[in-house]
Amino acid sequence: MAGYRIDRINEDVKRELTSIFREVKDPRVSDMLSIVKVDVSGDLSYAKIYVSALEGEAVAKESVKGLKAASGFIRHRLGESLHLRKTPELRFVADTSIEKGFELFSKLKSIEANSDED
Repeated sequence: MAGYRIDRINEDVKRELTSIFREVKDPRVSDMLSIVKVDVSGDLSYAKIYVSALEGEAVAKESVKGLKAASGFIRHRLGESLHLRKTPELRFVADTSIEKGFELFSKLKSIEANSDED
C-alpha cells in the first residue's frame, strides 16, 4: 500500500519541479531540460532527480551545477506547493538515457535502410 503513495509523490514532485525549473534564473540551467525520473526515499528525506538536456550530456552536467546552486530556492518552492510533512533534500543527477536512446534509434534506422537496399 505504501508503494502507491511513494509513486504518487514521485509524480507530484516531477510535475512541480517541471514548473519550478522555468523560474530558475541561473544561466547554467538549460531551457531544454527535462526530468527523466524522480526517486523519493521512503521516509521523504531525500529525492534523487535525474535530468537530461536535449543539447547533450555536457549541457546536462552544467545544468546540474546550476540546479545544485539553486536547490534551496527549488526546495522552498516545492515545499510550498506540495504541502508534505517533510520537504525532501534534492539531489540532481545528469542522465544520458535520452541521448543514448536517440543514438540507438539512429543505428536502428541505418540498419533498416541497409536491409531495404538488399
